[in-house]
Amino acid sequence: MVHATAGANSVVSNTTRRLGASLVCSLVVALLAVVTAAPTSAQPADIGLSPPEWTQTHEAPGQYPGIAVTHGVSIPMSDGVVLRADVYRPAEENGSATPDQNPVIVNLTPYNKLTTAITDAALNIPGVSPVLIDWINSLNFAGTPISGANQLRDVLSGGVTDSFAVDQELIKSGYTQVVVDVRGTGTSQGVWETLGEREQLDTIEVLDWARTQPWSNGRLGMSGVSYSAINQLQAASRTPEGLDALFAVEPMTDFIPDIVAPGGGLGVGFLTMWLTLVNSAKMMPEGSDLLRGHIDPVWLQSRIENPAVMFQEIFDAMRVADPKEASPKAQELVTATSKLRADFRTDTAAITTPTFAIGGWRDIFTNAEWRQLDQLSSLGPDEKKLIMGTGYHVTPGADMGKPGEPPRIDVLQRAWFDKWLKGIDNGIERYAPVTSHAIGGGWEQSPTIPRDDQQHRRLYLDPRSSGTAGHAVADGTLSGAAPDTAATWTIAPGISTLCSNDTVRDSTGLLVPFDICAADNGIAESNALTFTSPAVNEPVSINGPINVHLNAMFDKPDGFYSVTVSDVAPDGTSTVISTGAMTASLRNQLVPERSGYAPNGDLVDPYYLLDVNTREPVTPGEAVTLDVGALATDAVLQPGHRLRLSVYALNASRAVSLGPVSHDTQLAPEHIVLDPAAPSWISLPSDKPLI
Repeated sequence: MVHATAGANSVVSNTTRRLGASLVCSLVVALLAVVTAAPTSAQPADIGLSPPEWTQTHEAPGQYPGIAVTHGVSIPMSDGVVLRADVYRPAEENGSATPDQNPVIVNLTPYNKLTTAITDAALNIPGVSPVLIDWINSLNFAGTPISGANQLRDVLSGGVTDSFAVDQELIKSGYTQVVVDVRGTGTSQGVWETLGEREQLDTIEVLDWARTQPWSNGRLGMSGVSYSAINQLQAASRTPEGLDALFAVEPMTDFIPDIVAPGGGLGVGFLTMWLTLVNSAKMMPEGSDLLRGHIDPVWLQSRIENPAVMFQEIFDAMRVADPKEASPKAQELVTATSKLRADFRTDTAAITTPTFAIGGWRDIFTNAEWRQLDQLSSLGPDEKKLIMGTGYHVTPGADMGKPGEPPRIDVLQRAWFDKWLKGIDNGIERYAPVTSHAIGGGWEQSPTIPRDDQQHRRLYLDPRSSGTAGHAVADGTLSGAAPDTAATWTIAPGISTLCSNDTVRDSTGLLVPFDICAADNGIAESNALTFTSPAVNEPVSINGPINVHLNAMFDKPDGFYSVTVSDVAPDGTSTVISTGAMTASLRNQLVPERSGYAPNGDLVDPYYLLDVNTREPVTPGEAVTLDVGALATDAVLQPGHRLRLSVYALNASRAVSLGPVSHDTQLAPEHIVLDPAAPSWISLPSDKPLI
């Protein structure tokens, strides 16, 4: 800015300078006096972690006394398919919907809007629900073998249920909420397209329908969790008329690398559970039809003809040795240039709708969530916010809403919509761009991820024993310099990871109560090669993506490695803070322009195409280098704690090799070559050196 000002002034005449000098000096003195006397709107004060006025506004009596619900509303699509919706409108004292026009919040769900209605009803039974919720909140499992159950308990007080279901307080404050079953799911006609092109067009048509209803004032927002967050970003990337705010809890932007096959390993555990849920929920017909003794024959026919969408594709991906033997859609899934893969990728740079995103460092979508601010490149800092908690996919908000934490999710949602849909000056645009809860630490606000104090440094894999992991296949050290002795360590695929934090993550967090697997990765490490650092003497912050650079060797034409990074406490408890996986034959598919690098040139955030058709087999017995990208994290190593890298040859059920890869690996043992001349290392961001 100084150089720009000087350049502009250089074209002004000397006479003008002399004539204006005294006036300029006077103005400068006056401005300095004003600035030092009081803060200005251009330089607002920090509003902090949890401004109380947002909660007070949410808890205050609403503009309207009640809610009027219309179930089973038909919304025809341009191709003739009919989607079904429930419409929740503010109501007058007599229970009738208000004639007022209000902003409309749209939620498109694949889990059947009946689930939304039941959840809403269960949470709002007069005289019963508050008592039951208070009793649940009084339970405390700390000190028991299922202490993780506290995280499931705290979800109720974190406010996410109102984003997943219906936010009654939001509606009473002057919003209409429309919950729509996605095509081919729930009560809607058609065949489920799983975030495909036609489904995305449906979303735009639903928004246009909502915008033009007589009870709408033309201003639209979108809300929802997981799938209902993903389709928000997809819709906004098409810049539909009237869409002015998004509140996306646990979104992602690229289906294949973010969840289906990160590093080339199929997330069998999550996918099987998720597909079963969606395909089961779509078998429940429209309740309002049943009350009339009627079932939509078009809806019924689609369920009979397509009872298990996507299962064949997943089965083919795991079974076939040659991708050409798979079904056409399965072939599209494993081909990076396919139209289906292109449909899965959201053009976030095209989004101009103000967006508030919430994610978690243990979520299944972490790989996408932490990137949201960078990906939303067309939005300014006032228009995009990100909160990253420590929760799993089913526990967002479990660490929110209490003293010393950010506001509840429903409170933030109300404040965000009030700002961008009603123009209320509540200051939420001044909330920090990033608000993050560190694993092992507290909450911290910053402009970016990684934070400015982070620097990637190498920690080398050294065959010298750390003396801390006698339970592992081999116990090595993480050191600040390359090792001075050579060794080759071997690891065979095993099933110890079935009891691991990765399995808990892949279960969406439903297994979090079981501390033996969720809170301590020791059992999983019994079939791993481990490398552990010395204990740190002061707190060390770790914030950002991690890369593991391995010098590897295989006995077969392909191989698969999985890694976890853990915080090891003085009592030996190993708490996972990051995880990653990599298929050896995909190493040739690195996309440099989409990858991240440290100032010293080290790769720290690799991005691979993940195309099974263009794999590059390895030569058995020859060393190759692999860069295994691990999820970004936010963690604090406390004094006395250590960092541990664990390396596995299999990670069931979170990352299982695709059929063509398994055919080549034959689940044979694999090797890490610890060579002083070609060392392996982990590139780790931290605010100070660990060693």
